[in-house]
Amino acid sequence: MNRVSNDVDNVDNVVTGTLVSIVTNIATIATTLIAMFVLDWKLSLIAIAVVPLMILPLGPVGRRMYVVRKKTREKRDQIESLTQETLSISGITLIKSFVREAYEQTRFYTVSTDLMKLEIRLAMVGRWFIAFISAMIIVGPALVWLGGGYFAIRAGLTIGTIVAFVALLGRLYTPASTLAGIQVQIVSALAVFERIFEYLDMKPEPSGALQLPRVEGKIDFERVEFAYTPERPVLRGIDFHIDPGQVAAFVGPSGAGKTTITQLVPRFYDPQSGRILIDGVDVREVDIDSLRSHIGIVTQETYLFHDTIGANLRYGRVDATQAEIEAAARAANIANFIDTLPEGYDTVVGERGHKLSGGERQRLAIARVLLKDPRILILDEATSSLDSENEALIQTAFEKAMRGRTSLVIAHRLSTILSADVIFVVDGGRIVERGTHRELLERGGTYARLYRTQFEKGSRPTLAPILPGYEHST
Repeated sequence: MNRVSNDVDNVDNVVTGTLVSIVTNIATIATTLIAMFVLDWKLSLIAIAVVPLMILPLGPVGRRMYVVRKKTREKRDQIESLTQETLSISGITLIKSFVREAYEQTRFYTVSTDLMKLEIRLAMVGRWFIAFISAMIIVGPALVWLGGGYFAIRAGLTIGTIVAFVALLGRLYTPASTLAGIQVQIVSALAVFERIFEYLDMKPEPSGALQLPRVEGKIDFERVEFAYTPERPVLRGIDFHIDPGQVAAFVGPSGAGKTTITQLVPRFYDPQSGRILIDGVDVREVDIDSLRSHIGIVTQETYLFHDTIGANLRYGRVDATQAEIEAAARAANIANFIDTLPEGYDTVVGERGHKLSGGERQRLAIARVLLKDPRILILDEATSSLDSENEALIQTAFEKAMRGRTSLVIAHRLSTILSADVIFVVDGGRIVERGTHRELLERGGTYARLYRTQFEKGSRPTLAPILPGYEHST
């Protein structure tokens, strides 16, 4: 955010302010030098002898300002990030609940003090340089008066020529000092340019050219290997097939790679090796917008914009009619709640939807994806925020939503797992078991052991058992 706003403003100031100044000052210097050499070439050489002294400090001063300027911008990034985290709805709630106001105040004071010191260093480097240039502007005329007096005595130079010459010095030294300052400013501004170019030079997501006008929903993973960092592989040889319209559930311990598998389908990441196919087409050959337009995602962490309920729902399809929005809300069992609100669909939900409960936010997210009407549905802990009553209502909606769609379900409640067409047990980045609920129970493997352990606890059936390291819902 800091680069997009403040750094761009700095570039704007450098470009618009310096270009005009450079042109005008160079023109002034050129015309002044011509006039000076016409008057007397000897005095002209004495006058321009001071100019190299103005240029010599440019290199070290510019490099020093570049380093300090870069550190200053980085420190501003830290302040921007700190204020955004701590002053958001979630951040301020966390701070108050843990009584960490004093700690955050100290943290902000430390960072802002560091920024103040850097800004002072940046200002002082410039001030010393300006002071040196100002001294040269005084020394130059003194040398001209001295040389002019000598030539007046020895070579018959007229007093009028000397006076005219000294008058021209202001038109030489002032633009020269201005250009020297601009050069330092440009070198210093390169730190800002570099930060912006880091983003401009980033390669966009590689996108294929193939369009998918219609998707059946067949998904194949062929020996997929993936790692966020080379030293820590997440998926190892993932290989499975899902038929169009099937409901596939992924069960396993936290960190096993379930979410990563689903994130590879819409190409939030690309695997290091192996292929992911939709309807027999490698997703890397498909245009990203075309691919993602057929995929709907509902995650545990629901994100809503600080806007109305209607606007958040219409984000799923901007051209949706009011009747279609209300139909999606009814399918997600959120319509009755919306109708009780004084402003109905025009109710503002607040930052990240903080004015709504977790279950209400989750159902709005489900309605939003239903409005999109995708052929492939990804549900990642999609009912984790719902209580038992809401869950019972939403399960009926999900059965309708998943009908005729290929659905990838992660860590869902037991009712969804029981009705899944295929269950994949993921552990250590590998699929260790696969089959229907009945088949996996009869096999007596990992899934059966986890299932029976859950019932031995005497708790209500959930997706995964209450064991250390395993995701579960209660």
